[in-house]
Amino acid sequence: MDACIVGWAHTRFGRHEELDVEGLIAEVAGAAIADAGLEPQAIDAVFVGMFNNGFSRQDFPASLAFHSVLELRYRPATRYENACASGSAALHGARDFLAAGRGRRALVIGVEKMTAVTTAQAGDNLLSASYRQEEGDIPAGFAGVFGRIAEAYFQRHGDASNALARIAAKNHRNGVDNPYAQIRKDLGYAFCATVSDKNPYVAAPLRRTDCSPVSDGAAALVLTDADTAAGLAKAVRFRAAVQVNDLMPLSRRDITRMSGAEHAWQRALADAGIALSDLSLVETHDCFTIAELMAYEAMGLVPPGQGARVALEGWTEPDGRLPVNRSGGLKAKGHPVGATGVSMHVMAAMQLTGSAGAMQLPRADLAAVFNMGGAAVANYVSVLECLKPA
Repeated sequence: MDACIVGWAHTRFGRHEELDVEGLIAEVAGAAIADAGLEPQAIDAVFVGMFNNGFSRQDFPASLAFHSVLELRYRPATRYENACASGSAALHGARDFLAAGRGRRALVIGVEKMTAVTTAQAGDNLLSASYRQEEGDIPAGFAGVFGRIAEAYFQRHGDASNALARIAAKNHRNGVDNPYAQIRKDLGYAFCATVSDKNPYVAAPLRRTDCSPVSDGAAALVLTDADTAAGLAKAVRFRAAVQVNDLMPLSRRDITRMSGAEHAWQRALADAGIALSDLSLVETHDCFTIAELMAYEAMGLVPPGQGARVALEGWTEPDGRLPVNRSGGLKAKGHPVGATGVSMHVMAAMQLTGSAGAMQLPRADLAAVFNMGGAAVANYVSVLECLKPA
């Protein structure tokens, strides 16, 4: 079964004081269906990714799309949660639904409302995506978890602070071109590389510019089977979609490697029948810049310990050998947790169909998405190709 992305919608990521979870869903649900060229009653099921865990008082979001798209009423609707990969989990649920023959058209929504709580509460909520029994008291929340990972990586492979600053600067430059991005400002390498009052350490060695922001937002896409997609205006096909989960405790893993992500990448490339060099672009999970650097190694761009070379030599710039996070990534686009996986697939689909506007790359034949939950605990890799451009 070849599932296809045939339509999408995306809110601006950032602070939405006027919109709650229901309002964010309403912004994208009907719009994605319309973008696919379908009538709402054609949708067979709804799949919603949302982490929540205290960010919103309104939990149980599966049926909230019904309020703005009444024709969806009486369809099956299910909420998925897999930490920061909740959106990709919902997408996999939709693919399974189609593969089982239970329907031909599915609406996938990723959403999160994060800014209604205090910074301290947000940090504690996110820390629940770590192993509380061992990591629950790490200072600075999830930034502290990745600060510990970065510290261990630096001890083994050398100080990569300059490479992390290159990654941050690249993603902020890219974010300027993304109308949905939370931060549309080119901060420059010098600012990102310098510890200052405006760019302090959050969890050393990670600076503020090494950390993705707290965000509100939603993204949605419509999936269909290949036969249905053939009659629609545009279609992006999944060549591969792989999920690999790893152990949660940092103490039981080599935290200087994303071994679960390595397995996911290897399987996805094998399932797609391609080499990494065949890809035109990657949207990868850069909740922290150290995560993007380690993702370079996990995908096989360089051996373990050499990720800094990729950033310092510009391999992943828009004009480099493999552009990474042309959207600005989580670093500039924002990271509303449940929406992230869906958003990443939307960004890749826009590139492949030639509809990415100012973000558009000159070559966009094959794209990959890497979305992870926790510290590389839930790992999702998709390989996408365009069947019908926009």
